[in-house]
Amino acid sequence: MEFLFFIALALALGFKHSYDADHLVAVSNLLTRSHSLRKTTLMGVSWAAGHMVTATFIMILLYEFRQTILRDFLGNFELVVAVMLVVIGVVGLLIEFDLLHRHPHEHELADHRVESHSHTHVHVRRMNEHRTMFGIGIVHGLASNDEILILFVASFGVTSLAGLLGGVGVFSIGVVAGMILFGIGVSYPMLRWGRARVRRVVNVGAALLSIAYAIYLFLGYEGLNLLPILRV
Repeated sequence: MEFLFFIALALALGFKHSYDADHLVAVSNLLTRSHSLRKTTLMGVSWAAGHMVTATFIMILLYEFRQTILRDFLGNFELVVAVMLVVIGVVGLLIEFDLLHRHPHEHELADHRVESHSHTHVHVRRMNEHRTMFGIGIVHGLASNDEILILFVASFGVTSLAGLLGGVGVFSIGVVAGMILFGIGVSYPMLRWGRARVRRVVNVGAALLSIAYAIYLFLGYEGLNLLPILRV
C-alpha cells in the first residue's frame, strides 16, 4: 500500500509540476503556432521527454548527495530558465514581425522549370520544433524542483534507487498528461477560431509574457504554479 501511495503521489506531483508558470509560458510560444492537435500532443511529449532526462539525473544526484545538491547547486538554474524565457520571447517577436532575414531557395517544378523565391527561417524553426521542445524540457528540469524533492523524501523507507527511478517515470507520465491537456486547451481554440490576425496577437502576447515572466524571475521572486492547491 505504501508503494502504491508513492506511485499515486508521483503521478499527482508530475501533473502539478507541468503547470509551473515558467513551463507554460515557454511552451505556449510554440504551441500557439501548432497546426494540428496531433502535433500539439507530440510537442508536449517531446518537452516532457527532455524534462524526464533531467529529472532522472537530478533524482540520482539527490540519492547520492541528498538534498544539499538541490539547495546549493540546482537552485541557481532559475536564472538559466529566465534567460531561456527571454530568448524564446525575443525570437517569437522576431518571427511574428518578419525581422529574421530571408534567404533564397530554388525548387524544380514538374516541367523542369526552376522557381526561385525566399523563405524566412520560420520553416527551419518548424522542422526543429520537437528538438526545441526537448531542449526546453531539459532546461526546465533543472529548476523549480520542489515536486522532485517531495517525491524523493516520500521514497524514504518505501523503495530502492530502482524503484525511485520508476517513480520518476510515473512522475513523467503525470507531466506528459498535464502538458498535453494544457497544449490541447491552447491549440484547439486557435485551430478552431484563430484567424491570421488573432494568431499574431496571441503569439505576440505569448512572447511578451515570456519576457515579462523572465524579468519577474530576474527580480528574485519565487516561481508560480497554477495548481497551488496541491502544494505540500
